[in-house]
Amino acid sequence: MSLFLVTGGAGFIGSHIVENLIRRGDTVRVLDNFATGKREHQKLFGEGATVVEGDVRDEALVEKLMESVDYVLHLAAVVSVPQSMRDPGLTNAVNVTGTLNVLNAARKFQVKRVVLSSSCAVYGDNPQLPLSEQATPQPLSPYAASKLIGEIYCQTYYRAYGLPTVALRYFNIYGPRQDPNGDYAAVIPKFVHRLKAGQAPLIYGDGQQTRDFVYVGDVVRANLLACEPPQASGHVFNIASGQATSLIDLAEILGGLAGSIAPQFAPAREGDIRHSRGDGTYAQALLGFKPSVTLHEGLQQLYDSINI
Repeated sequence: MSLFLVTGGAGFIGSHIVENLIRRGDTVRVLDNFATGKREHQKLFGEGATVVEGDVRDEALVEKLMESVDYVLHLAAVVSVPQSMRDPGLTNAVNVTGTLNVLNAARKFQVKRVVLSSSCAVYGDNPQLPLSEQATPQPLSPYAASKLIGEIYCQTYYRAYGLPTVALRYFNIYGPRQDPNGDYAAVIPKFVHRLKAGQAPLIYGDGQQTRDFVYVGDVVRANLLACEPPQASGHVFNIASGQATSLIDLAEILGGLAGSIAPQFAPAREGDIRHSRGDGTYAQALLGFKPSVTLHEGLQQLYDSINI
């Protein structure tokens, strides 16, 4: 049994991670400022987690919570690309300075491993698919830049101080508890909510754009695996399915669950990436990670979880 600190643990991915840790018998501390995390997720944890309302920008609080911790799963972040475009200063303060606070406290208390949640956004609109970790990052937003800087700090703290760190570049994560509202809302929950309301899913552009979708349960497993192998320290890994799915095909699969409703089309949005697909072979080789939930299975679980 280990003690985990999960920053952003009341959020979409974080709450699934905390639930899983509790289920397997670990002790969990959660730090969340509830900017995007949901207070109702605390009910899922029962007595198994200590939840502290606070911010990763609070250096003293982060240090206090780090004492005796074995592993840190660092998910707390400004995750909205549009918000980062409007307020790059806030994005930097949370995603960069907040990550530095985590790394400094983890170093002080000799934590066994820090796992940073990063993003495929660091690649930008790179046409060389599938994207491998060796591809040159081309961040197109302050959010993407802040995630890349966080990765670099993790690698630097490993090289300079010997702090074991791993960074995970998530591709398009989906699953239950994903928020369909707001400017970061992902395409899948938006499609499902419209379908359950009897409305056509709305596709921006021609629908031929592709994404690499990964189920949240697989992301949980990737985080836990990233805590284990010593040879993973200092490395960055894609967490991807390796499969490209077009939005047209996605709408068709979800339409089959809802009783077919043909999608509606709107003009393409400026800045949207055309194609994205990750190469997951490095994560499979060093972490033993390979997604186990198919898109059809994951979509069914998400569809069944949403009530409107």
